[in-house]
Amino acid sequence: MIQVQYFARYREILGLDSEQLEWDASLRNLDDLRARLAARGAAWDVLAEQNLMCARNQELCSLTEALSDGDEVAFFPTVTGG
Repeated sequence: MIQVQYFARYREILGLDSEQLEWDASLRNLDDLRARLAARGAAWDVLAEQNLMCARNQELCSLTEALSDGDEVAFFPTVTGG
């Protein structure tokens, strides 16, 4: 099982803050997971953004980070300030 959390604008656009997905060994890394979610279409296209940030088990990481059964993954937009 993978716990996926969505934050900030992603949570608002998708209309949910988290979901649990069955483990699928074909998901090698976070980018595979992101692509699978974005393939849902419509609002999910927001996850195809180039500047998306992510975390695995509460640590910031890149989309190339390996994914394992039991992981917690978070997706959130980049933070800008002024």
